[in-house]
Amino acid sequence: MSGIDIAGLRAGQRRALAKAITLVESSRAEHRAAAQELLEALLPHTGRSIRVGISGIPGVGKSTFIEAFGMHLIAAGHRVAVLAVDPSSPVAGGSILGDKTRMETLSREDAAFIRPSPSQGALGGVAHKTRETMLLCEAAGYDVVIVETVGVGQSEYEVASMVDFFLVLMLPNAGDELQGIKRGIMELADALVINKADGESLGLANRTRQHYQNAMNLLAHGGFWVPRVTTCSAAERRGIDEVWAMIGEYRRGAEASGELAARRARQNGEWLRKLISELLEQRFRADPRVRAELPQLEARVVRGEITPYAAAMRLLG
Repeated sequence: MSGIDIAGLRAGQRRALAKAITLVESSRAEHRAAAQELLEALLPHTGRSIRVGISGIPGVGKSTFIEAFGMHLIAAGHRVAVLAVDPSSPVAGGSILGDKTRMETLSREDAAFIRPSPSQGALGGVAHKTRETMLLCEAAGYDVVIVETVGVGQSEYEVASMVDFFLVLMLPNAGDELQGIKRGIMELADALVINKADGESLGLANRTRQHYQNAMNLLAHGGFWVPRVTTCSAAERRGIDEVWAMIGEYRRGAEASGELAARRARQNGEWLRKLISELLEQRFRADPRVRAELPQLEARVVRGEITPYAAAMRLLG
């Protein structure tokens, strides 16, 4: 089918999983066809994990938190996959892909799988193939899948549309940060976790927690879950167990109310619509007539000889 050892992947073999992810990330047409065949064969073995999105501004300690969180989960008998999306360079297209070096202890664990993926220009820094990679990790037996975003622009919205629980890490700074946080992120978050609540910052973190909780209470949240605000110190491994207990409580409630199944169904529908748009644009741009005429029409739009709408309609025609 695809040259991928499906039995090995299902048994959790890292090499088979890594090869499958490389196939899924490929942009070659023959690889895309083989990847879809592979995913359809594995689909019955997916969906059994808890999918957790983690975001936060640079410097908030995402990698430290994820490592502490992952080690806690492994100690409790879980298998953890971390999909860390790195920002691609807008100039050369490459990316830093440094998460394995930042999560050195976790990366050495047999029950952990860390896969840095360049965003490749995807909206908000979430890799195009992250959803499919998540399915592969579930088929390989990872029961907790963490998606870390670059924490800029639209990335929070993107990751919230593919996970079960969306967690935003914050710094213990009750003043300016509360003024600057986007209302949309507050509405998306299932929990705000104030990291670095240790040492001299402990009192400040507790005050920040109260500020955020008050702000959260002003927002209308539908469904069974009322978003929480809590504190932790990833560096000192304190408060990590409370975060996991909160996610477990959410999952039990979401399963009992039917919200988990409904949320994933909505996400699949959104995924389909987004793929249709992307594939239509790809096919449009690959058309030789479009490629021949687009530069001339762009030049005419720039010179003010034709409206952008008229140029677009001409190309679509």
